[in-house]
Amino acid sequence: MNKVFTCFLIDDDPDDQEIFMTVLDSIDPSVKCLTAINGQDAIKKLNAADIKPDLIFLDLNMPLMNGKQFLVARNLLDGCKHIPIIILTTSSDRSSIEETRQLGARDYITKPDKFSAWGQIIKEKLNAYRLGE
Repeated sequence: MNKVFTCFLIDDDPDDQEIFMTVLDSIDPSVKCLTAINGQDAIKKLNAADIKPDLIFLDLNMPLMNGKQFLVARNLLDGCKHIPIIILTTSSDRSSIEETRQLGARDYITKPDKFSAWGQIIKEKLNAYRLGE
């Protein structure tokens, strides 16, 4: 039996969460996706989860614990340091890209403004990480 591929979306914007989930379901409904509204919520859920996600999509600009703070905290969690993280944010700031890579993010994507572009990005990243990029 094949293992269910699981991703984790950490984003405080309900519209972006809805778009992501809709696109993901249209690409591959067998992918399970967990969500959190900020880094603090994500840490709580990762600590409580029986199953760790295969891939994390992380926004940077969130209240309570932002994406950069989550990257630092994630490195302290048991069994989570190996999970690839893709930054998915509105910021295209060069220093943020560099800083998040230094903190352990594998990839950095600026959120697209077209629905079709969301599909292309998510499909590309899912396929790459399922095959062990």
